[in-house]
Amino acid sequence: MKKILVIVPFAMSEDNRQLRRQQLGSLSLPPDVQFEYRSVKAGPVNYASHHDFVLADVSIFEAGCRAEQEGFDAVCIDTMSDSGVAALRSVLRIPVVGPGKVSMLSALMLGENFSIITMASRWKPLYKKALDELGLHRQCVSVRAIEMPADNLGLLGGKEELVFPLLEQAALRAIDEDGAQVLILGSTTMHQAHAYLQPRLPVPIINPGPLSYQTALGLLGLGLSHSARAYPPPLHPRLDMLQAMLTAAQNQVMPNPQGNP
Repeated sequence: MKKILVIVPFAMSEDNRQLRRQQLGSLSLPPDVQFEYRSVKAGPVNYASHHDFVLADVSIFEAGCRAEQEGFDAVCIDTMSDSGVAALRSVLRIPVVGPGKVSMLSALMLGENFSIITMASRWKPLYKKALDELGLHRQCVSVRAIEMPADNLGLLGGKEELVFPLLEQAALRAIDEDGAQVLILGSTTMHQAHAYLQPRLPVPIINPGPLSYQTALGLLGLGLSHSARAYPPPLHPRLDMLQAMLTAAQNQVMPNPQGNP
């Protein structure tokens, strides 16, 4: 049995995590694979600035830093920000996969460029961060936002009739006006729109969460993981300190209803 940990970047109930778990429904998984979804103890209110990115890195790092000891075979991060990925790779030898960079790199296997379709312009800094690190600004021809508030707990449930057509319009504008050859959903919180959008569009549209799961499974099947030369282990780990910090923070915050990637 292969066990994959999916780290959800917000504190939430099991009912809310179930909406995240629905991403598995688009995949045909082998029977010997088990996914476990785990929320962070505390984190930023949103993912719209570098202040938020630091808090997200810390909270997600803490949630998965002992995954290998717990018997997991891989870790996936349920946010396009790829928060905590580099830090987790420094303490884990099992594969750690984030959907952000994986989606961008996969898009370039399907076309020569891509656009990102997202809910709000305030998420653009996290895409810029990934594009900066990958050097792919030329290949990203646009980021189209529908400027609608999102809900990281309820996701798009109950808003389909309003949101889905707006996303379709933004996607078609990215194709027709920006020349996008491939599209990427800008958040794992948007996964419910994928089944609606794909048959209505003339180009592929990537659903980031399921892609990250398949990538993790592919790495496991090939016996591959990240390079220790690229992500060297710490000389003096402070994981106990990290976990104490987040346990203390957990007592200070409540789940936040604002939407984020």
